[in-house]
Amino acid sequence: MSRTSPAATPLGDAFHVYDTTLRDGAQREGVSYSVADKLAVARHLDALGVGYVEGGWPGALPKDTEFFARAAAGELDMRHAALVAFGATRRPGTTAAQDPQVRALLDSRAPVVTLVAKSDRRHVERALRTDAAENCAMVADTVAFLVGEGRRVFLDAEHFFDGYAFDPDTALRVLEAAVTAGADVAVLCDTNGGMLPLGIAEVVTEVAGRTGFRLGIHCQDDTGCAVANSVAAVQAGATHVQCTANGYGERAGNADLFAVVGNLVTKLGMPVLPDGALAELTRTSHTLAEIANIAPDTHQAYVGTSAFAHKAGLHASAIKVDPELYNHLDPVVVGNGQRILVTEMAGRASVELKSEELGVDLAGRPDAVSSVVATVKEREAQGWSFEAADASLELLMRTARGDAGTAPFALESYRVITERRADGEVVAEATVKILVDGERLIATREGNGPVNALDAALRGALAPSCPWLADVDLTDYKVRILTRGTGAVTRVLIESSDKAGEWTTVGVHGNVVEASWLALVDALAYAALRAPGAVTTG
Repeated sequence: MSRTSPAATPLGDAFHVYDTTLRDGAQREGVSYSVADKLAVARHLDALGVGYVEGGWPGALPKDTEFFARAAAGELDMRHAALVAFGATRRPGTTAAQDPQVRALLDSRAPVVTLVAKSDRRHVERALRTDAAENCAMVADTVAFLVGEGRRVFLDAEHFFDGYAFDPDTALRVLEAAVTAGADVAVLCDTNGGMLPLGIAEVVTEVAGRTGFRLGIHCQDDTGCAVANSVAAVQAGATHVQCTANGYGERAGNADLFAVVGNLVTKLGMPVLPDGALAELTRTSHTLAEIANIAPDTHQAYVGTSAFAHKAGLHASAIKVDPELYNHLDPVVVGNGQRILVTEMAGRASVELKSEELGVDLAGRPDAVSSVVATVKEREAQGWSFEAADASLELLMRTARGDAGTAPFALESYRVITERRADGEVVAEATVKILVDGERLIATREGNGPVNALDAALRGALAPSCPWLADVDLTDYKVRILTRGTGAVTRVLIESSDKAGEWTTVGVHGNVVEASWLALVDALAYAALRAPGAVTTG
């Protein structure tokens, strides 16, 4: 790849969205990308339309060296982004041409190189153990060498804001050394993450006025302000912003790419992504979370599943009139969706909106709406929670509407016995007695626990009349103790799936087996609604 500027981006080279997930983001505790992971992440970022993808530090990390080699060999064909190699300036007392780390940057064949350099005199003297003059010579020599070899160069001025506060002249000398030698962008780094938005804006404005250089911004999130600081820097004149997917990074993380881009596009009117790409924010965020093996942050701005979820009845009443009254933008714009949560805080409007969302429209059915509101409030007072169990809520709504029974059976009784054998093996045995179309059926099965045994016995009894059960799996089982003591009330959430999707049901009782049974019955009742040939009214 020879591209040094972003392609197919509305603002072209005038503004850079620069992603460093594969280098700075990989420094997050618990993240370890394989080379295949890194290639996949780069492809997704390119498809989103970011301008630059920083692939890592070739020569310093074997995986990064392999990543660039495989990219150069044709495994990474990016349509929008330019690939960036990250590295340090030459060491003191040598030349850039002789420094093996600088040579590794060339060997990566990345068309763009970002160099990190100390811009805080205290770091220069204590960490590098040299002086400001030699530090600037290291910067200038390395930049000039790489530019002479046909590379576009950006400079990451590490610890810039701290250094500028301590000794502004030394910090500016580092920027001048880089830009004079041919660096295109001087990136001001809040490496310790200690800045606040007004301070960022003040320094960026002042540095731009004193130097006239093209400035970039790189913010860590140690004060929880990385996104706000990045946007403030752009408003103050920075035209290059560095981020990571989902804010991954060392310590508290970095500026979240999706929140920064969401703000730039929807709040500042800056088309920093290709046309149509903004609607891919949510999907891309969740995909990159899966690759990192990190559960997506449900409350993440713009892209979290709860970003446009409304719980308060007051909100729902207004949203029923006009969704824009409580949404800062249409969630579809960023590929997300609005959700109404029905809880004890819910009113009639919440229930009506949620029923429409679930396909059980209760509009024009005031008695049914009142019944659902009353039942939800009563059950939530007992410990039930429907906001995470849409399937149980839908069944409740169908019952209130007067739909025919959705469960494929009626319970007569169940019994569970747990046996610890002499060899230490623990086995549960369950017997269920149910009625299916007036026929009494009995089944007994063993399992590794009472819930597993109940599930197996119920399936055994239903299998002849419900062949669709073969496609239904219990995928997760969660228990939460709501009160203390041996007589504690227990809430059980069961996640189930079939070939078409997933659903969650809830059960609450003082007996954990009964709580599990209630959630299990709802799970199979909901599965019956989804079964081939199922008839529902809605």
